Amino acid sequence: MDKTLIVTNDFPPRPGGIQAFLHNMALRLDPERLVVYASTWRRDREGAEATAAFDAEQPFTVVRDRTTMLLPTPGATRTAVGLLREHGCTSVWFGAAAPLGLMAPALRRAGAERLVATTHGHEAGWAQLPGARQLLGRIGDATDTITYLGEYTRSRIATALSTEAAGRMVQLPPGVDEKTFHPGSGGDEVRARLGLSERPVVVCVSRLVPRKGQDTLILAMPLILAAEPDAVLLIVGGGPYEKKLRRLARETGVEASVRFTGAVPWAELPAHFGAGDVFAMPCRTRRGGLDVEGLGIVYLEASATGLPVVAGDSGGAPDAVLDGETGWVVRGGSVEETAERIVVLLGDAELRRRTGERGRRWVEERWRWDLLAERLKALL
Repeated sequence: MDKTLIVTNDFPPRPGGIQAFLHNMALRLDPERLVVYASTWRRDREGAEATAAFDAEQPFTVVRDRTTMLLPTPGATRTAVGLLREHGCTSVWFGAAAPLGLMAPALRRAGAERLVATTHGHEAGWAQLPGARQLLGRIGDATDTITYLGEYTRSRIATALSTEAAGRMVQLPPGVDEKTFHPGSGGDEVRARLGLSERPVVVCVSRLVPRKGQDTLILAMPLILAAEPDAVLLIVGGGPYEKKLRRLARETGVEASVRFTGAVPWAELPAHFGAGDVFAMPCRTRRGGLDVEGLGIVYLEASATGLPVVAGDSGGAPDAVLDGETGWVVRGGSVEETAERIVVLLGDAELRRRTGERGRRWVEERWRWDLLAERLKALL
């Protein structure tokens, strides 16, 4: 791998899936051949201290821009060019193709020989908007490779690219740490602490926003409770939708069977996955396709933990499920389909075991971080 400059607006300690993706990949690259140029998380004292502490712990160099939103402005581009030259980097990885990939021509002129731009869910939305499509096309022509999460995002992003650029696309999804997410991750302790040891548990681990479908799960609970009266829905995570979800649970009459944990530290997430018997997140596409699930790494983390999954059909979510083998894909927003699949799984321990074991094997075969990091190294 050539010495690489990562240019990204998404990097810890800022929370989020893209941030975790980039950090996990960075940790698996040669730290002596890596420099990260990233935005600042927060400008308050607490955020600044957390960022400084995080950066000091990394085995590679991290340079922070003063802004909290890194954009391809002339100033940021000059900084990226300066870092490329100062550290002798010949490869660049844009953590999110849009819009930072617009820096590519300047970095190429400065000596970059390999330019890789990674896409996530939002670029699929960009591909539907006339002005944004043109920018994606420019990024595709200026870089050597645009990566994609799965077939859904590839098919949509490719429509905004030239034929040549579309032909250079390579799949690079996030991975799963199968040593962290595993069947013995501590779920029993979480269940005991929450008083759920003897109850069937449907768990959903995700940020609380409308796209994820926690409201569908709450609306499905009366149907689930009719078949499994002791069942409980464990909603793990925080977010702006929490108040509405709590109100919906009260209005639906299932408040006693729905538990909210709020935000949970990352280190405790594997145990919270393990607290479930079934993982469900019936995500749905919103805003005419602009708000869409890019992949849904939580389905794979649940599979690694040995749980059967029930996924929505939004965007690339079905790419994270072997339908009928590691779980099932339901129509996003369908209360009836969601309830039906969950009821079947809760009522059949052997089916849960078989499905969960297949999911675990699939993660080990295809979704391990070390396998995907080797793919990135080859691209760089």
